[in-house]
Amino acid sequence: LGTIFVVIGFIGIFLPLLPTTPFLLLAAICYERGSEKFHSWLVNHKYFGPPIVDWQARKVIRIQYKILAASMMLLSAFFLLQKQTVPMVGKVSYVVFMLAMLSFIFTRKSK
Repeated sequence: LGTIFVVIGFIGIFLPLLPTTPFLLLAAICYERGSEKFHSWLVNHKYFGPPIVDWQARKVIRIQYKILAASMMLLSAFFLLQKQTVPMVGKVSYVVFMLAMLSFIFTRKSK
């Protein structure tokens, strides 16, 4: 299950509507309970490890990750909102979801 979450999280790097970090946090939880080897790999990973360790240890999100998340969400919103083929309900839903995610991210403590 942890591996499935890692794969989904990795795909989320490239798909704007699929968040990466929650899936990596779920993978870390699964690996922590099921595979010491894979848990160690994930939390020591050069890119994936630091945000996971920060969240698990102190419930903080580094400011550079907040800025990166906000930038990617705003960039994807810019392209999504210009598409004529996306129904209005889809556009409104995306904006509401994005604002909820941004409010969650920016109300967490920063490291």
